[in-house]
Amino acid sequence: MGVDYYNILKVNRNASEDDLKKAYKRLAMIWHPDKNPINKSEAEAKFKRISEAYDVLSDPQKRQIYDLYGEEALKSGQIPPPQPSSSSSASSSSRVHHHHFYNRQHHHHNPTSFRFNPRDAEDIYAEIFGSESNGGAGGGGSGGAGVRGFGKDGFFRGANGSDFGGTPSSSSSGLRKVAPLESVLPCSLEELYKGSKKKMRISRNVYVTTGKFRTLEEILTVEIKPGWKKGTKITFPEKGNQEPGIIPADVVFVVDEKPHALYKRDGNDLVVNQEITLLEALTGKTIDLTTLDGRNLVIPLTDIVKPGAEVVVPNEGMPISKEAGRKGNLRVKFDVKYPSRLTAEQKSDLKRVLGGTS
Repeated sequence: MGVDYYNILKVNRNASEDDLKKAYKRLAMIWHPDKNPINKSEAEAKFKRISEAYDVLSDPQKRQIYDLYGEEALKSGQIPPPQPSSSSSASSSSRVHHHHFYNRQHHHHNPTSFRFNPRDAEDIYAEIFGSESNGGAGGGGSGGAGVRGFGKDGFFRGANGSDFGGTPSSSSSGLRKVAPLESVLPCSLEELYKGSKKKMRISRNVYVTTGKFRTLEEILTVEIKPGWKKGTKITFPEKGNQEPGIIPADVVFVVDEKPHALYKRDGNDLVVNQEITLLEALTGKTIDLTTLDGRNLVIPLTDIVKPGAEVVVPNEGMPISKEAGRKGNLRVKFDVKYPSRLTAEQKSDLKRVLGGTS
């Protein structure tokens, strides 16, 4: 019979259409040339054999000719004519099968010839995996699951596939692209002010060969630019788990701002709340602040400060990431603390001092 298509797909001769599809998917994911850059030529040859076997066995007409007459007859298109007599029940059975098949398929026209049109291996692959991903079927795993690692600020964890969602989508190559794996990247306000580099260690499964995987640890350097805001995304393409038949997920870090003890961010501005006494509000005060990059900032208060007042210091806010050299404003909001009680003498003094004012 020549090539044994059943053996190539590792199925028995009674394999159903579903059995064939499952066998094809399992083997095609392992031997697709894109998944075997090191031994690409060997993988390409095996991938084509797997595709040819599926092409023949999944087509009832091709499969029946192959079962009855073998690979050579199938590819040459020359079907041996039925024998006039049979010495065994087996050959008689085959002959009846042959006439029934060709009477149905060819309407009695030239039952001894057949045109074999092999399908392209990539077309078969795209059809099987493309239809599966569009329908949301489950074969082949979620991909990218279990990406995790440690950052210098603590534990960086990428959740498993279900936590990240990750319904695969079709790509132009026919391979499924797994949804990005997003993980929060907490940053201090100082890091977002000055910029910084964070080293993130990830651990992922990498496909080696013949269905084997190994765990690879990798350091990703995330470069935080001055002025980046909460929600900024940094993408590392295809750093998720490798699995046959899919394009690995992108690993995406999403910037988050840690709360700061003194400053609060408002867009490109920095806001600081400052409590002063009633006396300071009336007579003046010097505010000393330490900026996010460690400078000492002196803000003199010479005017009377009313409750809820705000002093604006230009260009001392957050850097504007898209406008080099520019910063937002620093806004100092004041809360005037009134005395809880006054003595009779204090009241008298205040009346004398303030009585003439309006």
